[in-house]
Amino acid sequence: MLPELTAGEWGLACVAGMLVGASKTGLPGVGMLVVPVMAHLFGGRLSVGALLPLLIVADVFAVAWYRRDCRWDLIARLALWVGLGVAVGAGILAWFGGAAASDAMGPWIGGIVLAMLATHLALKGRNAEAWSRGRLWTAGAGVLAGITTTISNAAGPVMSLYMAGQGVDKRKFVGTLAWFFFAVNVSKVPILAALTFAQPESPLMTVQTLAFDLVMVPLVAVGAFGGRKVLEKIPQSAFEGVVLVLAAAASVKLLVG
Repeated sequence: MLPELTAGEWGLACVAGMLVGASKTGLPGVGMLVVPVMAHLFGGRLSVGALLPLLIVADVFAVAWYRRDCRWDLIARLALWVGLGVAVGAGILAWFGGAAASDAMGPWIGGIVLAMLATHLALKGRNAEAWSRGRLWTAGAGVLAGITTTISNAAGPVMSLYMAGQGVDKRKFVGTLAWFFFAVNVSKVPILAALTFAQPESPLMTVQTLAFDLVMVPLVAVGAFGGRKVLEKIPQSAFEGVVLVLAAAASVKLLVG
């Protein structure tokens, strides 16, 4: 049974589906535009579970296309810290609920990411890369990414900013994020399922959201193909600029709510 949405809401949903696909295969960061749309359609808490299957579908496309372009060493550095962040995020989600968690944490997360962006731009060049590869930056980015991806599927700007300081080309940038988010998003499924069973009065996934996800799969695929084409055409320097601009825009959105 599909959710009862107006024609205009279905139109927004279709655009959101395509943006999910494009964000995974060529335009990291545009996925942040999807978060408020899904919250509008389903409410803050339910939107977390409604969006997750679409992200995983898009991750599969990205992994299939960029499977040989992953920097596994970068993922290994983050793994422990991201796991810690996911655990913290799960606790926040269980305590506050989806919408309340996003409302409570959003401004803090936005402010932190903007501070990270300012540091990255202030250092630039070799200094920026050295700082971004340090333990403190890696730990902070990993924990923050784990928290944000769990409570609102909004770790895109954190990870984009982290990757921007690693000195990788655009394919390795997208390929590394593809494998990272595929692993993280799949690991979140049992967490959201467990929270749904533990709190049936405020579920994170329902039959309606899963039916909605099934309908959206073709739109995600269209967006994924489009994102891949964009990545092929956009120059490396322009790609890096777009990533930073999108990370800044997403951070401001989190900051102001």
